[in-house]
Amino acid sequence: MPRRGEVLIKVAHAGVNRPDILQRRGEYPAPLDASPVLGLEVSGHIVATGPDAESWSPGTPVTALVPGGGYAEYCVTPAGQALPIPEGMDMASAAALPETWFTVWANLVDLAGLGPNERLLVHGGAGGIGLAALALGQLRGAHCFATVGDDNKAAFCQAFGAELAINRHTTDFVQALSEATGGEGVDVVLDIVGMPYLERNLKILRRDGRLIFLAFMGGSRGMADLAPIMTKRLRLTGSTMRARSVAEKRAIRDALLAHVWPALARGRFHPPIHARFPLAKAAMAHTLMEAGAHTGKIVLDVAQSPDQAFPYNA
Repeated sequence: MPRRGEVLIKVAHAGVNRPDILQRRGEYPAPLDASPVLGLEVSGHIVATGPDAESWSPGTPVTALVPGGGYAEYCVTPAGQALPIPEGMDMASAAALPETWFTVWANLVDLAGLGPNERLLVHGGAGGIGLAALALGQLRGAHCFATVGDDNKAAFCQAFGAELAINRHTTDFVQALSEATGGEGVDVVLDIVGMPYLERNLKILRRDGRLIFLAFMGGSRGMADLAPIMTKRLRLTGSTMRARSVAEKRAIRDALLAHVWPALARGRFHPPIHARFPLAKAAMAHTLMEAGAHTGKIVLDVAQSPDQAFPYNA
């Protein structure tokens, strides 16, 4: 049963995220007071509340950021991490919202202070985080750019609102962005690659630019020329979501409700779902994510029959 300040959710769907893969590998352990079961975001219905669980009540449909345990029929989370389903959105799509939107808001707004008419570069723009970052950039009035792994993903990102999406395998993103911005560069870079991109990120950032690290998929160690940090007054930072306090996550939730959820309810952005799998096929979902061939989010249908087969929605 939920403790004080918590809600118990009967899970309908769970989003699949790269931290789930890291946890499965033993590289991103759950907090001591959290469920060791994988899963950081869900949608479903509240079935019970603990004392002081805000105004939530049983029967309410919600989507929620959870500390763990999302790959299960029932999941407990702090009440301040639950959100209403955006009007007009289906439950499966709603399960794809919390982890990505909490993450991009915390990093692009709270840390980077992304503002109107600034330029944002998102590495890995076709993934769940990348597309949410492009959407948030547009909501903030920024000019959005992305790097991706192939031309199809580039076209997808541009259809989603990126002014330019660059195939990293065929085009030097520094040169392409320099040409696109008249040699000025960008104000904010959201990076998931790490060390292999560091010098190029520093080069494309303009004065007072901010480099935000979300992951180090290419590694976190190496050598680089750091002089641009001083000559251009650059700021380098990064964060993880899981380590934040309940109060910090509640504050992010409240900001999303005020500034993002109304846009989602108007249908301005809808999380693209690449594939859905039954919970029993979670290993297949992880294989798909590890291959990096997806565009958008991968979702588990927890409430479906365990032997039901789902094709990729590619």
